[in-house]
Amino acid sequence: MAATTQTDAIARVYARSLFELADARGGQSEIESVYGELEDILEIACENPTFAEFLASQILSTDKRRESIRAIFNGRCSDLVLRFLLVCNDKGRLNKLEGIAAAYDSLLQERYGRVEVDVFTAAGLDSTQLDALKDRLKSAMGKEPVIHAYTDESLIGGMKLLIGDQLIDASVANRLRRMSDQLATSGAPEIRSRAEQIFEA
Repeated sequence: MAATTQTDAIARVYARSLFELADARGGQSEIESVYGELEDILEIACENPTFAEFLASQILSTDKRRESIRAIFNGRCSDLVLRFLLVCNDKGRLNKLEGIAAAYDSLLQERYGRVEVDVFTAAGLDSTQLDALKDRLKSAMGKEPVIHAYTDESLIGGMKLLIGDQLIDASVANRLRRMSDQLATSGAPEIRSRAEQIFEA
């Protein structure tokens, strides 16, 4: 647990440094652009195991990896992100890039009053439904929701919302489970009591 906490703290330090540099360079637009670049790099790593190993490997020398980073990213990402990757490489922190990106995202959401919301439904939501959901969430949370919509065919109906690490299950299946639980506990005695009242009458 201590190691995880230390890693998170290191990620936050690097993320804040990058965030402040982006802010000084171009404000919100630059901050969001930098985050988009970090996401793109992590997506490549997710899709390409060789590239992921390149970032995480402790075997490859710092100098050789520096040359490769310049060759791969020069002209393909902003100068700020390239220099940040080189610093991470020199400090042996490239393998923490995912945690750094997550910490950076937290800073971005905190600064601009946004919150990431993953929405899972049995069928896709159209633009009208997404707008209505966004308005309801904004009213409830007091923050601007950034909605990511996903289709989950295992759902009978309704939806599930993942807000940060909190899952809100508003699916039909969950409602049925709750009804079943209520019937098994308080529901059965209540039904029995009403039946007795009817027969007594």
